[in-house]
Amino acid sequence: MNKTGILLTCLLSVSAFSATAGSVYKWTDENGVVHFGDQKPINKKSETVNVRSGTSKADTGEARMSPQEKVDALDKSRADQAEKDKQSREEEAQAKQREKNCEIATKNLQTINSHARIKISENGEQRYLTPEEIQKKKDEFQKIIDEDCKN
Repeated sequence: MNKTGILLTCLLSVSAFSATAGSVYKWTDENGVVHFGDQKPINKKSETVNVRSGTSKADTGEARMSPQEKVDALDKSRADQAEKDKQSREEEAQAKQREKNCEIATKNLQTINSHARIKISENGEQRYLTPEEIQKKKDEFQKIIDEDCKN
């Protein structure tokens, strides 16, 4: 396309824009209600309103951001949400692990309390726990229950 063609295209697009951009009128009716319209009201005093596209003075924040700033803000928002989701999954996994620990410790404490002698396998050999070792295990299981069985 030559320079003349480019100039002609620009002029046509500007004239098309001018043709579609009409006036906006503002008037107040007998009840004090303000109206806006693209046609001038008949037998009413009206004023032409200057309408501009883009942001208004009332716009805040995002409207004043450049496209790159908007992309950066969106990326940050997505990263923040991903971090929240990750933390939520971790908290859920920890809660499930605490629940499982609670269940196991409760069963183990019940077992220890219901048997007078507890046999364990140690280094390929079996032996009975001493009363002190049994009490130590009871204390350990109770501590787990106290920490992980909170609902």
